Amino acid sequence: QVQLVESGGDLVQPGGSLRLSCVASGRTFSSYAMGWFRQAPGKERDVVATITWNGRNTYYADSVKGRFTISRDNAKNTLYLQMNSLKPEDTAVYYCNALVSWPTGRPVGSWGQGTQVTVSS
Repeated sequence: QVQLVESGGDLVQPGGSLRLSCVASGRTFSSYAMGWFRQAPGKERDVVATITWNGRNTYYADSVKGRFTISRDNAKNTLYLQMNSLKPEDTAVYYCNALVSWPTGRPVGSWGQGTQVTVSS
């Protein structure tokens, strides 16, 4: 079982940037496709971006395409999400998780505590 800890969320102005990190425990991180998800108040948790186990293929939700970049470092058991040109509608709690399959397979692990991203002037 992979355990996940997200960090990097903050309050940022529209147009700003943030880099989220997700550190995974356990030896199986590099075996899984991984994804970032987000949940805004009163809304369901949605997929934001996903990446194959080897980092060669990525998938993005239309709402973040061209602004966000997902990447991973298997040697550090860490998943990243670089977020540029942030908009108020990006405000949400962001979570990472392993996936059954890429690009949009269901999450397989327990959810971590998430990290809050707030985009506001």
